Amino acid sequence: MLNEVIKPAFIYTYACSADEVSLCQMELRCLFGQEVSSSIFASELEIDVSRSPFIKERIDVWYAGDNLSEIYTQVEQVEVNGMTFKAIFVKTNDLSPADKIEYDERRVIEREIGLHIEGAADVNHPQLVYGIVTLGGRWYFGTYHKNKATWFRHMKKPRSYSIALSTRVARAAANIAVPQPTGIRVIDPCCGIGTVMVEALSMEMDIVGRDINPQIAAGARTNIEHFGFTAEVTLGDIADITEHYDAAIVDMPYNLYSRITPEEQLSILVNARRITDRIVIVAIEAMDEMITEAGFTIIDRCVAKKGLFSRHLMLCQ
Repeated sequence: MLNEVIKPAFIYTYACSADEVSLCQMELRCLFGQEVSSSIFASELEIDVSRSPFIKERIDVWYAGDNLSEIYTQVEQVEVNGMTFKAIFVKTNDLSPADKIEYDERRVIEREIGLHIEGAADVNHPQLVYGIVTLGGRWYFGTYHKNKATWFRHMKKPRSYSIALSTRVARAAANIAVPQPTGIRVIDPCCGIGTVMVEALSMEMDIVGRDINPQIAAGARTNIEHFGFTAEVTLGDIADITEHYDAAIVDMPYNLYSRITPEEQLSILVNARRITDRIVIVAIEAMDEMITEAGFTIIDRCVAKKGLFSRHLMLCQ
């Protein structure tokens, strides 16, 4: 096996629609601490590939080479210990159009790797999966991880309403607010039917919720329980919260759909400033002046679009 760490430690691929580019890039900035401009990139950070709604794959790099021959030689060291395996050519890469490797050649490379690994290959139900990819003119091989897209299952909730965040936006918002969940306490003080909470809980974040509407709060509890999670959802105004949290996510009630006034929106932000140090504010419009008045500073932002409808996500401290 590998005796020394080969840089980079991890290689990721991601994909998003044109409407999601801004949201995707902001989430990646928060998760990886760097601007990501290409659909394939390297990082020293190990992020669970299924956390993001946009990351597709991750390779944990074992071997690197200037050409495939060097990779073929190195993979002879792989020990599968009696388990079946499969090698996957990662289609996303940074090759120029003239150098693109077509389907048939990708299959040949996968088979050649399999021939250099001592063990039984199984293309349908392998116990071990490896990946081969080219990036920056070099080849990389290692264990392969594919996004499980768990948020798709969360789209079908027992309780829902039309203006709730999509599961993808909610999941990205949770990641933006809490890039590293360990030891972080989170609150969604206007939790609605719990869309953000379900996504956060599925990533094992320590989150509680609250809503001023008893029927909606009950709906959040129903949705959370439906997906097998457990979390506290209390009834009441954000102004009554006395505990302090490391992060918060606020999907701001919209005066387009509710009777909330600008003064009430400002009150939510002022109280959020009181109970948390870091917040993601989701709104149907930019709220820079109100956010500043509440005592927050916007440190990053994006716009998530869906047709003609847009939501602004503002990360503040």
